[in-house]
Amino acid sequence: MNDRASEVLAGGFLPGESRTYNARSKRSGVPLSTLHHRAQGRRSKEQKAQSQQYLTPPEEKALEVYLKRISDLGNPVRIKFVPFLAFVIARQRSTTEKPINPPGKNWAQGFVRRHPVLRSRRVRAIDWKRHENNIYDKIIHWFDVIGKVLRDPAVLPENVYNMDETGVMLCMLGSVKVIISKDDPRDYRGAGVKRTMVTAIECISADGRSLLPMIIWPAVTHRSNWTTFPTPGWHYACSESGYTDSKISFEWLKRVFDLQTKERANQKPRVLICDGFGTHETLEILEFCLENNIILCRLPSHTSHKLQPCDVGPFAPLKAAYRERVERLFQEGTNTVGKEHFTSLYSFAREKAFTKRNITSAWAACGLFPDNPDRVLRNTPKPPTPSTGTEIDAIRAAAYPQDEAVQTPVTPVTPVSAEGLMSLYNQIKQDTQTLDATSTQHLQKRVQKLVNAAQVSFAECALLNNRNQSLTEANNEAKVRRSTKPVVLGKGKAKVMSFEDLEVARAARVTKDAVKSKGKRGRKRKNTEPETSEAELESEVEVEVVSRTKKVKTGKGAHIRRRRSTAVEAGKPEAEPEPQPELQPEPQLEPAPWRAPVARMY
Repeated sequence: MNDRASEVLAGGFLPGESRTYNARSKRSGVPLSTLHHRAQGRRSKEQKAQSQQYLTPPEEKALEVYLKRISDLGNPVRIKFVPFLAFVIARQRSTTEKPINPPGKNWAQGFVRRHPVLRSRRVRAIDWKRHENNIYDKIIHWFDVIGKVLRDPAVLPENVYNMDETGVMLCMLGSVKVIISKDDPRDYRGAGVKRTMVTAIECISADGRSLLPMIIWPAVTHRSNWTTFPTPGWHYACSESGYTDSKISFEWLKRVFDLQTKERANQKPRVLICDGFGTHETLEILEFCLENNIILCRLPSHTSHKLQPCDVGPFAPLKAAYRERVERLFQEGTNTVGKEHFTSLYSFAREKAFTKRNITSAWAACGLFPDNPDRVLRNTPKPPTPSTGTEIDAIRAAAYPQDEAVQTPVTPVTPVSAEGLMSLYNQIKQDTQTLDATSTQHLQKRVQKLVNAAQVSFAECALLNNRNQSLTEANNEAKVRRSTKPVVLGKGKAKVMSFEDLEVARAARVTKDAVKSKGKRGRKRKNTEPETSEAELESEVEVEVVSRTKKVKTGKGAHIRRRRSTAVEAGKPEAEPEPQPELQPEPQLEPAPWRAPVARMY
């Protein structure tokens, strides 16, 4: 009833106005035929279109609220799965055997167009630990901690540094626009790909400077042809993985950072901000920083993409410039880029990326220089807080806009809570007791509101039941996986096994473990003998200690038994045991209090 003609008909007549459709048409500007057709029950074009939709407007509103809620929690629904959710809602309308067809392939795009509060966009996957839901509080705490350090008058911007490692792929050409023949159907080009990663340790200061880098080769030794391009002041290291370790980090701190910043600091404290990688916090590094007045500040975990100036600023243009140089080298005829090309390519890329403008912009984007945490927080929305019942009702009421046909106190609204539903029910009962022309219109509106509320409720229940079912299935599958121990099933040369072979091996392993545990239980000593006196127990303990001492001192008891068994198997006469040396009497000690014997652990 939200079209203009319905509003005019529901508004009634003005005092002294002729009670005709013609008078209403002249007053409102609505065509006379439209008013007549609406009074006779003909629906508007909008209502007719809504009746032909796959979901009713209340059901679509329920789906809209569900999608917004899931998106706020950090797990937005893919647009290809939206038709399935619509099918879940439509499936709960009827319990008959008549099948319900799913919506068409273009239904999701039309649904987004009908709801302007929603939009479709392409998003990238990010580690859940880096999501705003998990790092917002860490960022707040970081600015509280680093703010106290940087507000110290002795700390100058030129003595505040950030170091980080970045990996550079030797030869990985990107997608570029090229000029080809219009008859060429290929969307690729030939290129030599060398997936070798070289690590560079870079450090920048808050006043726009950059220190000379340290390059880490993925190798065991250095080769002479890798450093033919002149790079005075650079340092080179090598490791099997091509990444830094605790020794390389310490060498960088001592031979690169300290030497290039100590003279400028002039006995004033230096602040070094780094990520929480374990190689940056070894005991040697901490002692060196303490001795040389270096304040080592560690970024919160999983926040470097927002708080680390190197990541936010120079690294992106650095890799873009490097790929540009590789592209030019490839066009000049070099099919594969190796380690011997790296220094010349990387040196050019550093000159273009590590400019004063890029570096100072990075510090500003991280909210450090100038001090402005809002630069980071405004792009990091707060995680949703658990809502109370009143807040949920308010959100749902705002999500379902009410009809604005008649602005009168008796106009009902679509209930979003049990209290609102009971209030609407009482109004309907009052209208049924005094039925006239006006109360009949009110009754129709209120019944329609009641139907809308029921449709919304059923749609939300269908969506929640579907989600609960999915979560239950995932939980049951994970429960079986967590309860299964990672035991070895195949030994020896069993490198390839079918699923049936694995099932047989799993059953055999379970049987073996059961027999082994049963044997362990059988060796347990049961205390079924009657209690003995304290003196008898002490004597038994002394005898046991003496016998064990003999075995320890001689060390031949086990060998003698083994030789006897061997001699019996060979049919030879048993050898005479060697005479045991007599034990010296041990000094009399004060008897210790008796303790129950404990089984030995093998």
